[in-house]
Amino acid sequence: MGRITAKVRCGTALEMERQICYNGKNCEKRRSAMKILITGSDPFGGETVNPAYEAVKLLPDTIAGAEIIKLEVPTRFHRAGAVLEDAMQRHKPDAVICVGQAGGRAAITPEKVAINLMDGRIPDNAGYQPVDVPIREDGETAYFTSLPVKAMVQRMRDAGIPAAVSYTAGTYVCNYLLYTLLYLIDKKYPNVRGGFIHVPYAMEQVINKPLGTPSMDLRQIARGLETAVEAVASCG
Repeated sequence: MGRITAKVRCGTALEMERQICYNGKNCEKRRSAMKILITGSDPFGGETVNPAYEAVKLLPDTIAGAEIIKLEVPTRFHRAGAVLEDAMQRHKPDAVICVGQAGGRAAITPEKVAINLMDGRIPDNAGYQPVDVPIREDGETAYFTSLPVKAMVQRMRDAGIPAAVSYTAGTYVCNYLLYTLLYLIDKKYPNVRGGFIHVPYAMEQVINKPLGTPSMDLRQIARGLETAVEAVASCG
């Protein structure tokens, strides 16, 4: 470990991302057969639903000409990564977007970076609660996403949906899944782009939570994801 790996596509510098990817200038021409795998996590931490997969299920089967493949993944260290890798092998997507719940956030937040650390504040759905454990011994200290996160955020904001880039995916299963995805891309699937989007609680989840707990309508979450996917597809 010791290095931070970043792969920037659809542009040559992070500062160019919004202009190039959002406006569609200088991007590779989108392929009509583009395939995007979108995963959503199952409920965890005592919740009966997870807005991540509930919103993923509401997405259309085609977005901006790209075929959308939907997959539920378990909120379990190790198992989530195995399910993801199996789906990548089977479907051979051009891009992968994992979606998870970030209770307490008030906006949809594409993640910029994943770190090589598992540290569970609560046990996962299999009862495993790692403390200061590396995800991959042969992996980098961190990996940056290869998705155009600033363009994704701008698309969502233009659609009237609260969104912001996040610079921490935490140390729970969401960070684990993002790190595993970017590790697989680095080691096995160099032509695939990948990243992670955190979404707020759905409105029905906060009924018995403290007053003021942020939430978002599930259909608005789904619309936000759809516009974010449009930004990814436009960079084909």
